[in-house]
Amino acid sequence: MRAVTTSPTPPDVDVVLPCLNEADALPWVLSRIPAGWRALVVDNGSTDGSPVIARALGATVVHEPQRGFGAACHAGLTAATAEIVCFCDCDASLDPGLLVPFVRELRDHEADLVLGRRRPQGRGAWPPHARAGNLALALMLRRRTGLRLHDLGPLRAARRQALLALGLTDRRSGYPLQMVVRAADAGWRIAEHDVPYLPRTGVSKVTGTWRGTWQTVRDMSRVLSEAPAPPRTPTASERGGTPR
Repeated sequence: MRAVTTSPTPPDVDVVLPCLNEADALPWVLSRIPAGWRALVVDNGSTDGSPVIARALGATVVHEPQRGFGAACHAGLTAATAEIVCFCDCDASLDPGLLVPFVRELRDHEADLVLGRRRPQGRGAWPPHARAGNLALALMLRRRTGLRLHDLGPLRAARRQALLALGLTDRRSGYPLQMVVRAADAGWRIAEHDVPYLPRTGVSKVTGTWRGTWQTVRDMSRVLSEAPAPPRTPTASERGGTPR
């Protein structure tokens, strides 16, 4: 059963931060959460004291015992209460402050899902094998949905109720892709913007090795093989109260 440390005031935006042994990165990441927003650090079995550090720095901590990136992300989504939910890696490779214009775009009803296209800053920010895997998946996504996206990165924002209505089921590395595929099938307007991508703190649990990258590609390829969901237009409440 998940344990949640709650925040005393309703947040403007919830930022889901999947976390597995990110003690060194947490201070940098949490210091960049915009004022009025809530950091939901989803601990996925850390052994380095990450939950204690996150709580001490003012974050809300969610404990998700089921291992997997998707399991952690979805635990954060279900624990969120804000109208808008953002996702960001917890390894200091991405600045959560970059999400501010993403949220503005949602509130202005210019998009339903906003994604960050990672632009590596410095050597080691994005290993060649990880880039190659991401490119292959972007091309497969284009064939499957027609979306001309360049990245399936973790920095993203959407409305909470609309995300829950997608019925996401993947609990591994395919979760971010399944979100995009099902959003496309539902007729969402999806935007993509460049964001700086920094060398991460620590070792990647997903794409730090060829084996990890291959497993991620396998997970995401399985998602792409799913049958398209029936067309569905999000309700006015899912879009934030203003119908298109």
